[in-house]
Amino acid sequence: MNQPPAAVSATAHAKVNLHLGCGDVRPDGFHELVTVFQSLSLPTTVTLSEVPDGDATSHVAGLTVSGETAAQVPVDETNLAWRAVIAAVSAAESKVPRVARIHIDKSIPVAGGMAGGSADAAAALVAAREFFELPLTDDELVDLAADLGSDVPFCLLGGTALGTGRGEELAPVLVRGEYHWALALAKGGLSTPEVFRTLDRLREERDVPRAPAPDDLMAALVSGSPDELAKHLVNDLQPAAISLKPELRTTLRAGLDGGALAGIVSGSGPTTAFLCRDREHALDVAAHLATTGTCAATLTAHGPATGARLN
Repeated sequence: MNQPPAAVSATAHAKVNLHLGCGDVRPDGFHELVTVFQSLSLPTTVTLSEVPDGDATSHVAGLTVSGETAAQVPVDETNLAWRAVIAAVSAAESKVPRVARIHIDKSIPVAGGMAGGSADAAAALVAAREFFELPLTDDELVDLAADLGSDVPFCLLGGTALGTGRGEELAPVLVRGEYHWALALAKGGLSTPEVFRTLDRLREERDVPRAPAPDDLMAALVSGSPDELAKHLVNDLQPAAISLKPELRTTLRAGLDGGALAGIVSGSGPTTAFLCRDREHALDVAAHLATTGTCAATLTAHGPATGARLN
């Protein structure tokens, strides 16, 4: 009988919402969404390592984090990766004698609207299935992902997808070509629930434009043209994010002044994403943004990237 590996690693990636249409709040407190996700080449890697003398009733002995934003990530059982491991073991309904220590190596901004925590959870689900040798199907992992958070199923799938419901009901979207982005990281994060509440308030106060159906955007993705895609980027949460962080308006203007094809707040923000023609163009836009003082840092990325995979 083969011995299980002493350590297992899996990697998942950040996301950007190319289209984010947000309906009114539902009776369950969530909003009905129509969104087009694309995964980006900013990874998070989750490693589960065996703790030989650990308490087998808990399955997780601790959690550590590395990366520039490590200090902002919780290292207790509230962490989404920790919760994902426990959820996977519990769902398998089998006695698992192993205990793991979790390590997360993050390159995704925290509380930046790029699914950083969701990517951690997706990678942790994939790693946990392998590490604990759990008899869970891919569909069962997706169900667990949806229970953990609205963006976690997409981080499992990766690529480009149409999301409906809370964003957890996914259908793959055909894409030609590769898309390059300059990303401006804001000083401080934004609470996703607060952004949604602010959108509700703004809609009560005035007529806030709503995103159209994403048909034209999906046609642009099939064309493979960044210039065409740039015409159709839209985010219903952007006015709310700007209301909470007015400086984002200046960042968006700076990116366009730097030559970006289009700029958009990523998800609930406050990261702003600027679509560019190619890698060199993205580097140029990021360099320009870095000189303006309108953001804390800049990154470049491309998409679509893969979903959560074992390393």
